[in-house]
Amino acid sequence: MNYPAEQQFAAPAAPTPAFIGQGTAVEQSRAVAEVQAAVIVARQFPRNEAVAIQKMRTAFRQQTLAARSFFRFNRGDGNINGETIQFARELARCWGNIHHGLNELRRDDAAGESEMQAWAWDLESNERASTTFVVPHVRFTKSSGRKPLEDPRDVYENNTNNGARRLREMIFSVLPDWYREQAKEVANYTLENGQGDTPRAQRIADTITYFERIGVTVEQLEENRSGRKSDKWTNLDLAQLQIIFQSIERGEVTIDEEFPEQRVTVAEITRQASEPTHQQAAETQPAAREGSKEWPAPAQPGSGAAE
Repeated sequence: MNYPAEQQFAAPAAPTPAFIGQGTAVEQSRAVAEVQAAVIVARQFPRNEAVAIQKMRTAFRQQTLAARSFFRFNRGDGNINGETIQFARELARCWGNIHHGLNELRRDDAAGESEMQAWAWDLESNERASTTFVVPHVRFTKSSGRKPLEDPRDVYENNTNNGARRLREMIFSVLPDWYREQAKEVANYTLENGQGDTPRAQRIADTITYFERIGVTVEQLEENRSGRKSDKWTNLDLAQLQIIFQSIERGEVTIDEEFPEQRVTVAEITRQASEPTHQQAAETQPAAREGSKEWPAPAQPGSGAAE
């Protein structure tokens, strides 16, 4: 049977559901109308860039927001630094007429993965950025390595955490670079000068005291969080430690999650095995004669002598 040329090469129609409920039809119409209304409003009331800059400066002069604007973590031999999702969302709010979101397109519990989409849309310029990615339902930790996730809450939190990084980059894609750089300067200035006349040494001492009250030592703070000695802590380090302390107090994270127990390395085991014990040292050393000047007297407790 011969068919017309337009029918021979026509693409097959996309499959459609046999039945669409009334609720689904209403939701589809509402979503279309909402998008159309948002675009019309954005065109009728365009952003005032001078006002947007002033709103941004006012927002990032707040100490709490500035402290939540940056992150840093150790990777290999160096530190990874950048801006947080809270920083990106606040920039989008101040700039105005920007929609953004994170959607879970598909969840496959059998395969242990979720398909996600992060997007941001400037309604005025009609500039849109989106990315689709797959998030495995696993969590990687230094102590236990790869851990599959089965609890729906753990899966949700894992998807959200992975999606937040993509969403942050999508928001930055539709924002002007100069606007982002100005916000970073204001936030950094707030961190450096937002503590009034309190000396940095006093703030370091207060931070150590607060964590000691909940059972976290200064060694844990230096090894797990800052990566440097306490006398070298910067204002950004102190701000990040403040946020961690508040999160622990609110029950959002636990002490074990933020300060995992340090594992003993092979080098430490080898070094300890090579060091003689006190009993072996006493057996190999000659006995000190009473009154002899060759051996110093043992330091008394509380005398302040170095051990």
